[in-house]
Amino acid sequence: MKLFRTLPARRLALLLAAVAAVAAAAAVIAVTASGGGGPTPPSRPLAQAVRDALAAPQPEGITARIAFTNRLFPSGALLGNVGSALMSGASGRLWITNDGRGRLELQSNAGDVQLVWNGEHVTLYDASSNTVYKADLPKQGRDRGVTASLADIAKALTGLREHASISGAEPADVAGRAAYRVTVSPKHDGGLLGSAQVAWDAARGVPLEVAIVAQGSSAPVLELKVTGISYGPVPASDVAISPPHGTKTVSLGSKAGKAGHEGEAAKAAVGLVAVRAVADFPVVAPSTLVGLPRRDVRAIGNGSKTVLVAYGRGLGGIFVVERKAGPGAGTGGMLSSLPKVSVDGLTAHELATQLGTALQWRRRGVEFVLAGSVPPAAAEAAARDLR
Repeated sequence: MKLFRTLPARRLALLLAAVAAVAAAAAVIAVTASGGGGPTPPSRPLAQAVRDALAAPQPEGITARIAFTNRLFPSGALLGNVGSALMSGASGRLWITNDGRGRLELQSNAGDVQLVWNGEHVTLYDASSNTVYKADLPKQGRDRGVTASLADIAKALTGLREHASISGAEPADVAGRAAYRVTVSPKHDGGLLGSAQVAWDAARGVPLEVAIVAQGSSAPVLELKVTGISYGPVPASDVAISPPHGTKTVSLGSKAGKAGHEGEAAKAAVGLVAVRAVADFPVVAPSTLVGLPRRDVRAIGNGSKTVLVAYGRGLGGIFVVERKAGPGAGTGGMLSSLPKVSVDGLTAHELATQLGTALQWRRRGVEFVLAGSVPPAAAEAAARDLR
């Protein structure tokens, strides 16, 4: 298994963006300029620099100091305990073994955050809430050590450039390592995303910086960067955690079992007519939403209890989740602790970030969750259209 460049690297980027984001998610940018004065690699075409990274020798392990920046949530966007390293950003450490296991530790005054993963599971321990979150990871194909050819990489980059602007491989000094840095910006349908940036060790192919920048901003909204790194064997004890006694455990999902009859019916319900026929509540799905055309309607989950409606395309799209509301007059739900806003005379809870907005409200016995990489005003206008 190619350490940190195939399976672990993709998981690390996904998990850290979600810790976001998690989000999120995520996924993970204008990275701050490196300290300078250190080594820089020779100039290379981007395709060559990528191929060299993929073919680089496999480290026996990685030990690193890291810094995590989170400017995603503006002041007042969240209520309750926001002292967690997940919300405020922090410095910390990272360990990765050569068999795909790893641990990331973020340290703050509110307590540590520990993220541990292996080939099958991921565990997040947040000391500020004394809670452990656990989830299964999707199965991955076994890496057979095959590296894409230079022609294949060039072809993939050409296809990507149809949708995004991609910089060259810019030589840089990152954490005292000769590195290449690349910036990617969406050409259209990018929502509030301005750019994404990644830097990697030119000799090892190991990611050293990952960040996200919002439109109209120069500082990263989310950033994970290595400030010091060494390569060598990592003891198994460095990639394990033992949460204190009495810690609350929350499961974030497990591998799906066999679907029952209702699950198969829900899976088959695609299109507005079919979805309305199986849903147990009146589905609201206008043909357009704030000028975005309706693209998809489908029932999800067992028993057709939840409906997903998608508008527009790309990162600039809007997604609406609808389901029959439970008992009680309050809005409830996963966003119920967030600030309140008025939407067409109804009370909604709103999560506003620099990369997008989420709203939750109830109307006529139906619970709605609307999310998109749009400003709060656009999200609220879309919610008013869902009558």
